[in-house]
Amino acid sequence: MQEASFYGFIKTLFYIIAFYYIFKFLARLFLPVIVKKVVEKAGENFQRQQQYAQGNSWQKTSNNDEIIIDTANAKKSRETKKVGDYVDYEEID
Repeated sequence: MQEASFYGFIKTLFYIIAFYYIFKFLARLFLPVIVKKVVEKAGENFQRQQQYAQGNSWQKTSNNDEIIIDTANAKKSRETKKVGDYVDYEEID
C-alpha cells in the first residue's frame, strides 16, 4: 500500500498551476487568431449563400420575359375595423 507524501502533493499542485498558466498564456496568443479565422470562414460561407440565392433568383427572372402585375388586390380598399370610440382621459390626483 502506498502512502501520500507532502512532497508528492506539492509536486502535483505545482503541475496543475503550471499547466493552468501555460494554457492561459497560449490561449492569449492563439485564441484571437483562431477566432479571426472562424469569423472569416463564417463570412465567406454567408457571402457564398447570398450569391447562390441571388443567382437563383436572377436565373428565374431572366428565363421569363413576361411581367405579370396582379391588380386585383390593389383595387380593393382595405377597411379597418371600428371597434369603438377613442376616449381621451386625464389622470386625476
